[in-house]
Amino acid sequence: MWRILILTGLFLALASAAQAAPSWQVCEAVQGVDGPHLDQCRPLRGPIDPQGRDIWIKALVFAPEGDRPHALHLAGVASAEAWLNGRRLGTNGRPGSTAEGERPGRYQAAMPIPDSAWRPGANLLVVHLSSFHGGLRLNYPVGAVIVAPYPLPSRTWVLAVTLMAAGTLLAAAFGFGVIHAIRRTGSSLILAAIAAVAALQAMAESVRPLFGYPYPLHVWRLGAIWLLAAAFAVLLVSYVAGRLMPGARRGLIGLAGLGVAATVLLPGFDLKTGAALLVGVTLSLLASAAGVHRRLPGARLTLAYLALFMGLSLAFPERLVDLSYFLLAAGLVMPLLMAEVVRLGREDRGREDALTRAAGQPNRLTVASARGVELVPISDILAVVGADDYVELRLIGGRTLLHSARLDRLQDQLPSGFQRIHRSAIANLALVRSLQRDGDRWRLQMPEGPPLPVSRSRLPALREALDDANLPRSAG
Repeated sequence: MWRILILTGLFLALASAAQAAPSWQVCEAVQGVDGPHLDQCRPLRGPIDPQGRDIWIKALVFAPEGDRPHALHLAGVASAEAWLNGRRLGTNGRPGSTAEGERPGRYQAAMPIPDSAWRPGANLLVVHLSSFHGGLRLNYPVGAVIVAPYPLPSRTWVLAVTLMAAGTLLAAAFGFGVIHAIRRTGSSLILAAIAAVAALQAMAESVRPLFGYPYPLHVWRLGAIWLLAAAFAVLLVSYVAGRLMPGARRGLIGLAGLGVAATVLLPGFDLKTGAALLVGVTLSLLASAAGVHRRLPGARLTLAYLALFMGLSLAFPERLVDLSYFLLAAGLVMPLLMAEVVRLGREDRGREDALTRAAGQPNRLTVASARGVELVPISDILAVVGADDYVELRLIGGRTLLHSARLDRLQDQLPSGFQRIHRSAIANLALVRSLQRDGDRWRLQMPEGPPLPVSRSRLPALREALDDANLPRSAG
């Protein structure tokens, strides 16, 4: 609704000083060869609403002053045709009395008015509207039907900022996606989703000024914008609560879901979208305040940032959906992305230092995982089991450790006391308890943990190694 009011206000401000906003009447009409003939006219009360019907409206307008060309500007979910003093100005699609008779027009259109069409004094403006293909019903289907200078001033700067924000957010989504692939952390995945959702909404917001789309797409575009705003709100709460109020994270996410769902009851998609965003920011503010109370790192900065956004949104609500939301998202995720990149660089340097230290310690295995680098005593390794592109180290004491290495490569690094017993397993023969038969299969029993499978092709070599070490075997 805010955007409709702003657009109408812009049209009114651009109109001539002598040109007042039209006072519309709705009429019955008959189409003649010389234009429409109107009768039974009555004042139009409420919004112009041609949804599910066709309507004829008329108003008296005065010729603009000055030499600047003017046009009839229309913005709304409707097809339209217009006349000035009986002279046809043009059509936007083709209005009709039925869905079959209507051809949908564009959501925004302008019909230039020739100077010769104006008469001194009052001029009769007649507009025929219909809307049978809008899909969902809107409270304000027609935002503006107004005479204003042609063309309208460009809002290129708003479009440029929105597209720049979209590009920044897409880059952030890609960056956090890469970080998630490396570190497998839930926070990086949530931040990637936050950036991607905000980027998609920025692109959806940019559709209208980029090209004139048919009006049936407008309702679905508005619905997509609201859904993306709702997703952003829930993801924002999930991220902030996960960092600063983890004990209440599920409850806050549930409240966010209920809050954004309740915005369906509000009139107008702009109001729904803005309210959904503010639900997410408000709950995130509460989580940030709790983090400040607990003196958690980063809580003060998060609280100040969200409070600033909330203040600006309440002071300039008309900018909430169109612009400030994307700047909020970009300003939130980009510093976090840079911090993550710095952290990864530090971890890489730490890993290099650990590898350098490990070079002089042949009795330890350098294990690289998502959590960093760990030096594991080789004597503590019970077995190594393949797990796709990783291996799982089974250690004494029941601990397991995921290592980013291939089984074939690790086989060459381990000492001779380790033997490949299966395509997916290496065993430390010094710790074997027994070799047991289980039906037509063989298993290697270790001091703890599940038994290891033994392949038929590797069984003879394993038996020979166990005989040399005088280790027990069993046919049971």
